[in-house]
Amino acid sequence: MKISALLTSAGINIGVCLVLVSLYSILRKQPSNISVYFGRRIATGRSRRNIDPYCFERFIPSPSWVLRAWESTEQEFFNIGGLDAVVFLRIVVFSIRIFTIAALTCCFLVLPVNYYGQKRQYQQIPLESLEVFTILNVKEASKWLWVHCLALYIITCSACVLLYLEYKSISKMRLAHISESPPNPSHFTVLVRAIPWSVEDSYSNSVKRFFMKYHASAGYLFHQMVYKAGTIQKLMNDAEKMYMMFKDVSAIEKNCAPSLIHCGTSCVVEHSNSFKILSSSDQDNVKGKVVHDFCDDMDFPGSSKKECATAFVFFKTRHAAVVASQVLQSSNPMLWVTDMAPEPHDVYWSNLWIPFGQLWVRKIAIHISAIAFMLVFLIPVTFVQGMTQLEQLQQTFPFLKGILKKKLVSGLFTGYLPSVILMLALYTVPPVMMLFSAVEGTISRSGRKKSACCKILYFTIWNVFFVNVFTGSVIRQLRVFSSVKDIPAQLAIAVPAQAGFFLTYVLSSGWASLACEVMQLYPLLCNLIKKFILRIDSSSVSPSDALSFPYHTEIPRLLLFGFIGFTCSILVPLILPFLLVYFIMAFFVYRNQILNVYVTKYESGGQYWPIVHNTTIFSLLLMQIIALGVFGLRKSPVASGFTIPLIIFTILFNEYCRQRFNPIYKNHVAEILIDMDQRDERSGAMVEIHQMLQTAYCQFTVNPHDIFKCGCSNHHDDNLCVPVPSQENCPEESASHK
Repeated sequence: MKISALLTSAGINIGVCLVLVSLYSILRKQPSNISVYFGRRIATGRSRRNIDPYCFERFIPSPSWVLRAWESTEQEFFNIGGLDAVVFLRIVVFSIRIFTIAALTCCFLVLPVNYYGQKRQYQQIPLESLEVFTILNVKEASKWLWVHCLALYIITCSACVLLYLEYKSISKMRLAHISESPPNPSHFTVLVRAIPWSVEDSYSNSVKRFFMKYHASAGYLFHQMVYKAGTIQKLMNDAEKMYMMFKDVSAIEKNCAPSLIHCGTSCVVEHSNSFKILSSSDQDNVKGKVVHDFCDDMDFPGSSKKECATAFVFFKTRHAAVVASQVLQSSNPMLWVTDMAPEPHDVYWSNLWIPFGQLWVRKIAIHISAIAFMLVFLIPVTFVQGMTQLEQLQQTFPFLKGILKKKLVSGLFTGYLPSVILMLALYTVPPVMMLFSAVEGTISRSGRKKSACCKILYFTIWNVFFVNVFTGSVIRQLRVFSSVKDIPAQLAIAVPAQAGFFLTYVLSSGWASLACEVMQLYPLLCNLIKKFILRIDSSSVSPSDALSFPYHTEIPRLLLFGFIGFTCSILVPLILPFLLVYFIMAFFVYRNQILNVYVTKYESGGQYWPIVHNTTIFSLLLMQIIALGVFGLRKSPVASGFTIPLIIFTILFNEYCRQRFNPIYKNHVAEILIDMDQRDERSGAMVEIHQMLQTAYCQFTVNPHDIFKCGCSNHHDDNLCVPVPSQENCPEESASHK
């Protein structure tokens, strides 16, 4: 690739970013878009924006959102987005720090050595090939290869120091988050699966008898069964659809305004084709009747045919719950399987009634499906790589020879379109991986996102880096990996050869994607359709409808660019300034989105940082292995000899961090939990916590206003939680059923 083609791609992407960011700074000031760009503030009731429709400043771009993102403190982000938001922003800050060091080191030391590595006839920079800025331009047995080895040491040591400091800091934050947080029901709750079936008794009685026998002294409190709710949920959805039909009929008769503006009254459907306005004294009777009829239809207690082999078991103390979750409950490991329960808002209810014996089969099937999807994705990746080779394009499509001779067109075809096509193809990956993670059987929504995050990360690293590095057909790619000993040498040749693609990919999928993220193109389009086509007022956003932060897509994106940056740092140092600009843009964009757009519905407690650490270590090791291959090809035994101890040091550092910090993210700390239990017992808060546990995990939540409201109710807190009690909690009903 010529530098002119790279400049063409950079110019296009810079123009796109400037246009989108300018549009964002204007659109965010329009009253009609407040639900798009301030969804979190509206959902939490903190939006105080009174916009003057005749104010001329609404149509002038301004950097006020950048200043707001810069001035916000880490504590503010912790209060708004929880520990996961802080960890995510720490990833961005870590990337800025390490790539600032790498960019300064490589641009001032390595880049001049690469450019003047051989005696040749120099041209103007735009006419130069990108290859002269890579390590391939350094002649064999050059004495200047020690500069690359020195840069390798600087980058590795800096990355390890920063990783250690971040791992230590985030681990402390995680422990402080657990110890200082208000009482969490999940700390007292154990999820029990694979409850053995008994012909003589129900699942509920089996759970009660088992835990009263083996865990009564350990603090067993009570339990709550999980019910299969597919049919029930369908009936509730059908009822809501019927209500929407009646609402449309009532809008014609004008008996109740079909508006989303709350007016303080409630409406129900009568036998006639109209709505009747109820007085406030009659509303409680209607709600009581709705919930009573609903519970009668559910027939929760004693209905063993609706119970599944899963239950929430509650304990008196946190320590007792942790001990019960970590020991084998039976001599058969496939029965009475226990885990710590997720937080109530984090429970993925539809996966709780999956038979435990199916989970291992599902995981195998998902792994096979993911591999098949990865192989299918070779088709667009191979097509994209064909576009980067101008000679191959002219041979495959002879009619393009005349067009491709033009510098602007050839730069567009080889420098911009390939990365854009690959970026568009990659948009299909997150929904597929989220589906795979859901089918796997994860019990929490955060666990599903974390699983999807890992799958997307592996998928993108494989397809964007490895498949693109080894160009050609699928058969050639398989032949390359047939010899394991040749991998370092093959990577040493192939990675610098694909420098142009990686540079344009950073520009298109990096810079442009951040501009699209801040613009919120899809929510903006939906808002315009609702407002101007469907005539629906979308100025209000409920917490359940607000967007949650897409950690499963954004963390793999950050780590992919970090991976590319590490592996290309000493080979193609020209990529580092572009990556540094990307991470600086990400710093402001993501801080703004967390402040204004995304709502935290659940969190994992910083569980994403071990993924970041492991990926960074893998990136460092691959960088060192590729450097070892480069030094071998360039016949520099001294540089190769100094690289081997660096690889050993990185492996030992990773093992130390794994032993020192990783158990904090996998296990609960008994010291902290016992201190919390003792503190609550001394303050007398245990009684209130035990009462809170009785309604903490509500599988079914009935909201009469959601079913019967006609757009004119102001009761936001009328959610009537219908817990699924165990029979010992309802002795009167148990007796009646018997």
